[in-house]
Amino acid sequence: MPSLEIISQDKNRISVKIKGVALQYANALRRICLNGVPVFAIDTVDVIDNSSVMSDEGIAHRLGLIPLKTDLKRFSEPHLCSCKSQAGCSNCRVMLVIDSGDTDTTRTITSSELSSEDQTVKPVSDKIPIVQIAPGQKVKLEAYARLGRGTTHAKWNSANVSVLTHTDKPDEFILTVESTGALGPEQIVTAGVDELAQRLEDFKQVIAELKA
Repeated sequence: MPSLEIISQDKNRISVKIKGVALQYANALRRICLNGVPVFAIDTVDVIDNSSVMSDEGIAHRLGLIPLKTDLKRFSEPHLCSCKSQAGCSNCRVMLVIDSGDTDTTRTITSSELSSEDQTVKPVSDKIPIVQIAPGQKVKLEAYARLGRGTTHAKWNSANVSVLTHTDKPDEFILTVESTGALGPEQIVTAGVDELAQRLEDFKQVIAELKA
């Protein structure tokens, strides 16, 4: 009988023992935990004012790579949202803003200044550097975060590490997952199991239609 048993767990990492599962399914779960569970990331940036030395594109790229805490219960992936809008809505999009204002000293804008309209969807850390500004320079922008998957772009990877190792028993493996901070590691594994089950069900349906 297939089973999952937690061996160790902390805030960012979990190791589970998988029993009674063939290697191909265990490895499929490993890959889904790495890049198949949706998380939030910034993918659109409207720059209103940028007099820093970094280009608009450079700032947008850095913003996209900031891990954002994610709530999968309240938000939908864009292609599944009922709004059917490319711009998105409050159910599939979150706006975050930076307004540095004028400065008299050289300083670094960090993720602590990335203000979110949602209390949950925000940077996992306040200490991530974005851009340095000098006296007389400023940055003002609006950024839009959406759910996505790492199979589309690495900025949507739900895990930094997802490793499968054998034990000395047949059909028994250790899966270790280290989260980016967007989701708890146990959430990644649970969502990964659900995603794998759904993919297998969809595949069965395709096969059934081909036989019909």
